[in-house]
Amino acid sequence: MNFYPFNDIETISPRPMLFISGDQAHSREFSEDAYRRAAEPKELVWVKGAGHVDLHDRVDLTPFERLKGFLDQHLAV
Repeated sequence: MNFYPFNDIETISPRPMLFISGDQAHSREFSEDAYRRAAEPKELVWVKGAGHVDLHDRVDLTPFERLKGFLDQHLAV
């Protein structure tokens, strides 16, 4: 089965979307493509020196402050 989840990404909007990717990730082009297709509000965060798997395994690379800021801004009660 061939499924490309970004083909219908515009159906998610106008919900906020935060993309976090390593700037050395082999999957970088997918993050760039998804970000281009997404509507506002959106944010793309590049983690310097991180590869794809690094963001799964190395918690020290996770940009928690950016994540918290995005969630605080867009999930305000």
